[in-house]
Amino acid sequence: MDDETKHEMVVKQDPEVVAEVREFVRLVIGQWDMDGFVPCLVASELVTNALRHASPQDGDVTLRLDRTEDGTLWIEVQDGTSTKLPEIQEPDLTSEVGRGLVLVDYFSLCWGVRPLADKAGKVVFAVVTP
Repeated sequence: MDDETKHEMVVKQDPEVVAEVREFVRLVIGQWDMDGFVPCLVASELVTNALRHASPQDGDVTLRLDRTEDGTLWIEVQDGTSTKLPEIQEPDLTSEVGRGLVLVDYFSLCWGVRPLADKAGKVVFAVVTP
């Protein structure tokens, strides 16, 4: 990935801004002639998870989008929460939450998490085909 072509959005800790995240993703991938459904879904799920588990002391969340040389979309979300790394949960059929990473896992080629040095937070990423 080329740092000069990376697209970044700082997301304030407010769940209401997830609609703005989807609009940002649509604008960026529109420049690349990609369909927006899956990238918007994956990005909004990753951002929602970060916002849900972050505290005000953790600071803002950062969304980054980039493409690899073969046109594959790279989505990453960085937050200041390092205490708990995300993992897929068995969804509760009666709950309104708990399916985000199931969707990310289903719609992505792969996804993962890397903790930042000195417990400064983590980056959760997903790779999506064009």
